[in-house]
Amino acid sequence: MSNPVCAIVGIGPKNGAAFAHRFDNAGYRIALLSRSTDYSGELASKLSDARAYQCDASDSASVNAALAQVEKQLGEVDVLIYNAGGGSWQTVEEISPEDFEQGWRVNALGALVASQRVIPAMKKKGSGNIIFVGATASLRGRPKTTGFASAKAAQRSLAQSMAKHLGPLGIHVSLLVIDGSIASAGSANAKRGEQLDPGDIAELAHYVTTQPRSAWSFEVDARPSNESW
Repeated sequence: MSNPVCAIVGIGPKNGAAFAHRFDNAGYRIALLSRSTDYSGELASKLSDARAYQCDASDSASVNAALAQVEKQLGEVDVLIYNAGGGSWQTVEEISPEDFEQGWRVNALGALVASQRVIPAMKKKGSGNIIFVGATASLRGRPKTTGFASAKAAQRSLAQSMAKHLGPLGIHVSLLVIDGSIASAGSANAKRGEQLDPGDIAELAHYVTTQPRSAWSFEVDARPSNESW
């Protein structure tokens, strides 16, 4: 029997790389999905069994095509981590309709399409994990987060709806609310509790996937000890 597959949408040197290393260490085959494969391709070469795939999270066809390749080359996805995000930092008077829509496409639409792609196989198995990586903006808006906060709030509501629908089918949907800035792995700021260490975020994500069905978490927030909240 082949090892389980973890697909990570949104790869960078902090959270994305940390998720990849943690699930690689746990024995997963890793699919790295990102707009460019320059960094993800290099990262894949450092993991035990990983491949990089070009994927524009804001484009439904691109998401479906990338995950179809994953299924063909690595197998059906057991854990989906939706780490893609981004948005413009403008007030309601400054943001353009195009920027507003783009933030929603990356944070919410891409999450929907990726989830729809992996759900059928998870339903058939009666198990699986889908993790959305949220932010403080998932819960509140500030003057310059018009686009980002509304997109992250949509992502949170999508995840909650999915969790209630899919939980009885054995599929665990969860949301990690990342509240604070993220340091480079092992930095002094992280050790002092001033910033989040991406390795610790990845450890939390992996833990959520191991929770017994009698005690599943939906929304888990993570912040450094010195963060004001």
